[in-house]
Amino acid sequence: MKIALLGYGKMGKVIEKIALERGHEIVLRKSSSTTYSGLENADVAIDFSVPTSAVANISECLNQGIPVVSGTTGWLEEYPKMVTLCENKKGSFIYGSNFSLGVNLFFELNNYLAKMMSKFKNYSASMEEIHHTQKLDAPSGTAITLAKGIIENTDYKNWTLDKNAIGNEIYIDAQRIENVPGTHSIFYTSEVDTIEIKHTAHSRDGFALGSIIAAEWLVGKNGVFTMKDVLGIEERI
Repeated sequence: MKIALLGYGKMGKVIEKIALERGHEIVLRKSSSTTYSGLENADVAIDFSVPTSAVANISECLNQGIPVVSGTTGWLEEYPKMVTLCENKKGSFIYGSNFSLGVNLFFELNNYLAKMMSKFKNYSASMEEIHHTQKLDAPSGTAITLAKGIIENTDYKNWTLDKNAIGNEIYIDAQRIENVPGTHSIFYTSEVDTIEIKHTAHSRDGFALGSIIAAEWLVGKNGVFTMKDVLGIEERI
């Protein structure tokens, strides 16, 4: 499979390493200073760039008929436009706030726990996320996905970075610490105890492998998909 890498920072280099190990060929390594030359030769593109480049990268792929997987976060206000473009072009597109298998299982665990906790009003929900200092957006896309999972299954209405959250807001403590790939914790706290679930990434390899698995799965398909489709995770709760 021929892969175009849109974004050639630390994540792009890890994706390249694992892709080559899996027998794939890299036909484009795009940085902010290079063009899309070579994209036309790709079977699929993987976008791990920056928020200001993601929409342009995804649009270019869809306009050229190249399936695209994007793990860039911080641009989701434009996501509906990309869905519309994909549908108009009859293209193939997967966005994921996190492509790690473990995180996607954690998303499901978070949804399940939120449904259980919705009955117990004496507990208040909060979150903590820790990433490396090069992470440009805060909170992380993964944290926002987790917050949405709680909101969809409880009476919470929104998330906030303000420590003085009101009753229907989920406080997210977004920390940036050197050399932390990603840690996400969910807390339900009452006067007598705290329930906590946590996912800790040990390296970027899990994110990279998941994006490549998603790219392998996407080739030959049409539509807008998620990692639930890739992993065959069904709603059973």
